[in-house]
Amino acid sequence: MSPTRILLLTNRDSDNVGDQIIEATVLSIIKGAMKNLGFGTDDFVISSRAAGIISKRYMATKDPELLTAARDEISKSDLIIFGGAPLFNYAYQNFYRRTIVTLELAQEYDVPVIFSSIGVEKYDAANKKSQALKKALELPVVRQITTRDDIESLRKYAEGTEVPVAHVADPAVLADIVYRKKPEPAPAPKPVPAFPVRAKRKLKRIVKSIVAKSPRSSVAQPATFPVQPVAKAPVAAEPKPQRIGLVVTRAGIFADNSIDFSEDDQRRFWLETIALLDEKGYDYRLFTTGHFSDEVFLDTLIKTSGIPGKKAAVTVNSPDELIRELRGCDGVIAYRLHASITSFALGVPSIGLSWNFKVPYFYESVGYGDRALSPEEWRAEKVVSAIERAMKGGVVKDKEFLKSVYDTLFTGIRDVLAPDNPASPYEFSELWEGMPRQLATGPKGYREKVNRKLRRTYENYQKLYDKAQSVD
Repeated sequence: MSPTRILLLTNRDSDNVGDQIIEATVLSIIKGAMKNLGFGTDDFVISSRAAGIISKRYMATKDPELLTAARDEISKSDLIIFGGAPLFNYAYQNFYRRTIVTLELAQEYDVPVIFSSIGVEKYDAANKKSQALKKALELPVVRQITTRDDIESLRKYAEGTEVPVAHVADPAVLADIVYRKKPEPAPAPKPVPAFPVRAKRKLKRIVKSIVAKSPRSSVAQPATFPVQPVAKAPVAAEPKPQRIGLVVTRAGIFADNSIDFSEDDQRRFWLETIALLDEKGYDYRLFTTGHFSDEVFLDTLIKTSGIPGKKAAVTVNSPDELIRELRGCDGVIAYRLHASITSFALGVPSIGLSWNFKVPYFYESVGYGDRALSPEEWRAEKVVSAIERAMKGGVVKDKEFLKSVYDTLFTGIRDVLAPDNPASPYEFSELWEGMPRQLATGPKGYREKVNRKLRRTYENYQKLYDKAQSVD
């Protein structure tokens, strides 16, 4: 019997390392759910592909030959899972169109579809794009939709269908489980000495005993007294200053979201924040979540502002690097949402600088709505005070809510692949054993990530150049 085939679609190829963390976490959840349902590792295969399995060239040309690869992947699958991607985006992205085509192909081949913890943009009854997406979601192959943010809009998208919907945690809240450190092996027991070794030790004890009993020389020896070293007063080690992580973003993100906050404004904000952190005795560390355009902003900030290079990680290309940076912090101030989410998973308090609705949605969902600051509050004094309060309060987790992303995906998979299986989802404490650990990115995988990033960056520069040339 051939293994069950699951096609997982995520933003795995994104420069945003947060999306790579989502892919790894969803993969671990699926594997854990399959184990939970009694499937062996040889009983199923997961094909992890980019959510944009429908190419941009096809969307531009509608050439049916360009759908061949997507048709092949979808037709041989038993289940399609969209994991944690912003699949309904239509405001300034065209992802929704590719989602619609994917659903149409799934319907053609009768392959069930689950949307797990996806990003949802506002439902708009008057917007043709929003309504086209709603119509596609009415297809019978859609079996479950859960979102990490706008549940009210999701309910409107699913209105008139019997598709179950729910508000769940972002998959990355389980990053501490998926990226748990490899357990140290138990020390090996000391070997029992061989017979010759034991005999040698016994012989030494006998010789020492004979020497000790032999008569001492009658010649008086001058008395000697050991010189006692002068004890030095212990020097208390200076406490290590707390480190605050500062996660920057690209210059144009604010204009894209209709926020009056320029590149100079962001630069000024970070410099004033750094000055205040220095004044208060904190250490700081600047970094990004991997977007090349974010790295361009950070590189320029360092070069033009005299910030020491050792205070920044300009390039971040893998989940391991981002998690290492976050684990090294006592608190985090971030524009990028998945720096906040992964910080939360690792137990590091954070402040989210809200440039779109998804940032406050996340903080409210985990009980820390006051840690998401609107643009009116982006002032050094306000933000530094907020991170100080957050570090004092720490991170307390609602385990049932965190587990919601696992529970709903488990239920969706069970209902499609094993509807008669009586198994229940793992308890939260069981996830540490049930969900497999993500291995570190190896040299080959790291090179592939960097090459993809450089290729996309060059392509984007080429598009900008072509656009400028056409204007001239």
